[in-house]
Amino acid sequence: MSVRKLKPITPGQRFRIVNNFEEITTNKPEKSLTVGIKKSGGRNQTGKMTMRYTGGGHKKKYRIIDFKRNKFDVEATVKTVEYDPNRTAFIALVEYADGEKRYIVAPNGIKVDQKVISGESVEPNVGNAMKLKNIPLGTIISCVEMRPGQGAILARSAGSSAQLTSRDGKYAIIKLPSGESRMILTECMAMIGSVSNSDHQLTVSGKAGRSRWLGRRPRTRAVVMNPVDHPMGGGEGRSSGGHPRSRNGKPAKGYKTRKKNKVSNRYIVSKRK
Repeated sequence: MSVRKLKPITPGQRFRIVNNFEEITTNKPEKSLTVGIKKSGGRNQTGKMTMRYTGGGHKKKYRIIDFKRNKFDVEATVKTVEYDPNRTAFIALVEYADGEKRYIVAPNGIKVDQKVISGESVEPNVGNAMKLKNIPLGTIISCVEMRPGQGAILARSAGSSAQLTSRDGKYAIIKLPSGESRMILTECMAMIGSVSNSDHQLTVSGKAGRSRWLGRRPRTRAVVMNPVDHPMGGGEGRSSGGHPRSRNGKPAKGYKTRKKNKVSNRYIVSKRK
């Protein structure tokens, strides 16, 4: 993985830093695993805008990803590593011994023709999926379930990973990318290794148009709105806007929004930084 800086032959390319995509092996997705995806443009069923700054963007097809990895003890061969417009990580097309094909989130360092497998007693190699009770302590993991059979929820984006630090009875203690340590049932599945495309955070779009291609419309700053539109709006001349807060008046910096009596608080061993 690496990034490259373009020569500034146009204003939009002057500051642009792009991914080399050297891991990608094909630009055509598996047709049987793609479905059409409809854009809402931030509107609800009555046509009213309920999500601001959303709309436009390039047409995309959704790739059906196997987040559960529930085909146990059947070896699969990696056929391709592909770009997915619906997520920051790369995806890998794997073909099982019985001929079935599935997409999985590609781990860092995965190669074509590599063998991956999921099950109870498999080797903890990169790309394999196992239950937390069978993974050696200290292992770097990703695509972690929060409930058994639910499918991967945690550490799925580009370059992210968690670490299995210890086990206590039926719970495993995981250190998450945010720095939070959390108890998760040992029956939950996780993938060995970190997620691919770790250089994603180093890229620079270079121009506003690339945000429009991704379906993001221009965002209006709160301090330039009128008081009827935002608590930070209004005032004579260029005013600071007062205390930073959201559109419904909730403070934006340093104000804890998590409920004190939330049920899942009991599973948090140490809070995030």
